[in-house]
Amino acid sequence: QYDELADGLGQRLAELTKTEWGVITAGCAAGMKHFTAACVTGGDPERLIRIPNLTGMEKTEVIIPRYSRNLYDHAVRNIGVKVITVETAEEMRKAINEHTAMIYVLACRHSQPGQPFSLEVIAEMTEPRNIPVLLDAAAEDLTIPPVHLAQGATVVAYSGGKAICGPQCAGLLLGKKDILMSTWQASSPHHGPGRDNKIGKEEMFGMLAAVQAWTTRDHKAEWQEWLSWLDLISKRMLTIKGIETEVTQPEGLSNHAPVLHVQWNSDELNITGEEVAEEVARNKTRIAIGSRTRDNRTSINITPNQMQPGNAEVVAERLHGILSQKRAPKSDKLKAANVD
Repeated sequence: QYDELADGLGQRLAELTKTEWGVITAGCAAGMKHFTAACVTGGDPERLIRIPNLTGMEKTEVIIPRYSRNLYDHAVRNIGVKVITVETAEEMRKAINEHTAMIYVLACRHSQPGQPFSLEVIAEMTEPRNIPVLLDAAAEDLTIPPVHLAQGATVVAYSGGKAICGPQCAGLLLGKKDILMSTWQASSPHHGPGRDNKIGKEEMFGMLAAVQAWTTRDHKAEWQEWLSWLDLISKRMLTIKGIETEVTQPEGLSNHAPVLHVQWNSDELNITGEEVAEEVARNKTRIAIGSRTRDNRTSINITPNQMQPGNAEVVAERLHGILSQKRAPKSDKLKAANVD
């Protein structure tokens, strides 16, 4: 029975993550959508089934700092709310009114403590007026308890299939129990705006298993293993003349993984990082990597946190096979424009 399952999962997630409650949704964006619906309707099922027609409803506006506007905030806009974009904390203070349903904030440099428009600054304005704050931490590592809740967020949203390595089609919401109970009400199997974002029993149990695994994984040992994979790839790349490598280790929680940068002069090897990335993306063995070119200096970058044992050897040989080939200079290279 879905509601009994959700109740049991909510309690178990609360125990594992040291929060009030947890809800599993069909991806992080679905969680954002359901949470917005809960803030707009206040848990009233009659209002819920009227979405996105918000005529006559009181809570119809969502305030988003400019630094938090992104492709994924469409999940918030799907409910039919009016989005108010603000540039500063003072603009937010003036924008908050009786129609404010919630505040949406993206976890990034600007939302961190000490910044002029941080989550903590926002919480100082919203807590006295009981306005929920949703913190989008989709690509972040799961901290226990989530650091953003301590900084003032009402609920924090994670992607299940990124750092936590749960089902790709699952999301995780953690925070205040009352608003998360209403969030679950806005989710399938219930009728309303979330029916098209159905979460299955399989994903719900899979996500719970991933969270349980997260609490027992040796994250320091994993990091060292990732570094060893990047070192293996780096050593293979360095056997090619003109190749340089560097490993950077981000300190933030988002996309938290070491990155191997493989660099060369595109005029010397007669191939760019973008061309290498395109080659391995389209043809077997297929590999997903990043790329960049600046002033004839080009590079590819490799992250190991979604790799499995044995993948590093495959990546090393695949890239070595491409970059070690002899290529003639390109005769069709575009000339610089002679007008602005």
